[in-house]
Amino acid sequence: MSSHIFLWIGFNTFVFMMLAIDLGVFHRKAHEVKFKEALVWSLVWIGLAIAFNVGVYLWRGPDSALEFLTGYLIEKSLSVDNIFVFLLIFTYFQVSQKYQHKVLFWGIIGALIMRAVFIAAGITLIQKFHWIIYIFGGFLILTGIKMALQKDKEIHPERNPVLRFFRLFVPVTDQYEGGRFFVKRERRYFATPLFVVLLLVETTDLIFAVDSIPAILAITTDPFIVYTSNVFAILGLRSLYFALSGIMERFHYLHYGLSAILAFVGIKMILSDTYKIPIFISLVIVAIFLLISVIASII
Repeated sequence: MSSHIFLWIGFNTFVFMMLAIDLGVFHRKAHEVKFKEALVWSLVWIGLAIAFNVGVYLWRGPDSALEFLTGYLIEKSLSVDNIFVFLLIFTYFQVSQKYQHKVLFWGIIGALIMRAVFIAAGITLIQKFHWIIYIFGGFLILTGIKMALQKDKEIHPERNPVLRFFRLFVPVTDQYEGGRFFVKRERRYFATPLFVVLLLVETTDLIFAVDSIPAILAITTDPFIVYTSNVFAILGLRSLYFALSGIMERFHYLHYGLSAILAFVGIKMILSDTYKIPIFISLVIVAIFLLISVIASII
């Protein structure tokens, strides 16, 4: 039990160390993240995830390793949808590329906390109320269908209820104040548009977590595997955004692949009591859906 606790502490310590190095060393000064830098960081995060997966294989065997890999692939693929929305938000608010990394960094800190809460709640619900897996499964299938039928992605920040509620109590400046989230004027604190963007990024991730957490719970309910695969997928989200933001519009059919993945894991969850689809088969099916949608987009 003590070794298990130390494992959780060690993993989270490693995550915060990497985030500290990222922000304190490589991105201490605000700058525009170029494609080459973003690609290098993307490879670093993917490499760390693979190395961790090897560690899981050596420590807990092939089944847990396959669960981690499948969960990571699902979360990584679903995070591509986040990237498209982030791009729309940054474009709508005309956020300078120099400050986009800062917004995404703090957005991901919030996302890690929210995902941990969602994972704990989801696993607890499944353990205490097993029938809820059918609700989760049905929700994922409906979400997949909705995603497939959705033609265009549009965001209307002015309609966001969280943002509208926030503006009732906190005044917002008319212009950006560099990379600052808050400024003090006439003995009052004002939020800047950059903080408004951060708030939208956080609420967007909260909405996506409602889809992604049940999706990975269809693969495994092991808290450590669910949490670590989520964390690695989220940590690589910033660099993936800067690497793909310029070519996102070319992936015309990617949302069909993502919708098929959601529908598949929903069906897997519903059938879990009568037939457990092997993890390796799940991994292959998820990879095929992604590959087909990407190839179709390229063609």
